[in-house]
Amino acid sequence: MWTKSYSIVTKDATKEQMWKLFSDVNNWHTWDDGIEYAKLNGNFEEGNHIELMPKGGPKVKINLLETVVNESFLDVTNFPFAKMFDNHTFEETEHGLKVTNTLTVKGALGFLWVKLVAGKMADALPVDMMNQIKTASRL
Repeated sequence: MWTKSYSIVTKDATKEQMWKLFSDVNNWHTWDDGIEYAKLNGNFEEGNHIELMPKGGPKVKINLLETVVNESFLDVTNFPFAKMFDNHTFEETEHGLKVTNTLTVKGALGFLWVKLVAGKMADALPVDMMNQIKTASRL
């Protein structure tokens, strides 16, 4: 198993703004330069799935495993012989909102999917999360 986590504490966005940003899946492409499109039919809730087309990559299906409004969501992408879990949390602290993104890859070919996908996503977390906070602060 491989896991990588990154957190930022900010006063620039609220947990409600962060939730609004992520739950509006069909507009992810407006703030994430690595996405051609993302589609969600229905509500941003457990049991639903997202169709995502990354720029330069194949279309993937992301299943929402758990959603707690304004607090967290967990999703999973199934790859051949591996799964990538992506957990987002929004936690109020005395210093501001703590935004955390944790990526976990499990499975026999997990090492391959870390090299092809998850490692690159993890390396981009600091910049991506600052962009998410900046965008959410305008919502």
